[in-house]
Amino acid sequence: MAKAQKSGELQELQRRRLPDERKSITHRFEISGHKGYLTVGLFSDGNPGEIFITIAKEGSALSGLVDGWAVTVSMLLQYDVPLRVIVDKFKEWSFEPSGHTKNPEIPYAKSIFDYVARWLELKFSKK
Repeated sequence: MAKAQKSGELQELQRRRLPDERKSITHRFEISGHKGYLTVGLFSDGNPGEIFITIAKEGSALSGLVDGWAVTVSMLLQYDVPLRVIVDKFKEWSFEPSGHTKNPEIPYAKSIFDYVARWLELKFSKK
């Protein structure tokens, strides 16, 4: 079990696991012609607990990078890292593919990470 230090004492980190059967949202996106799907598995309280990203270039280096990043974000969510922290860390990351999207709320994305972080913020941030 992982441990964290808080105020001079060690504290056990608890992973919040999703149930075997859960609700999810799937969102189709496109960035400069690169098509993909974002699926967000939800905790019973409606908050995101995992993400999966499928992009058209299956087996590519980009696909592997995105898969690894999605696992990392999922683990952060399951260890109760606030969504705001995750969003703030990954918004504005810039690398290809980048460009115009078909989403009127996110007309331009600097990367897939930027797009996903901004979409999560729009969909799940408490207003």
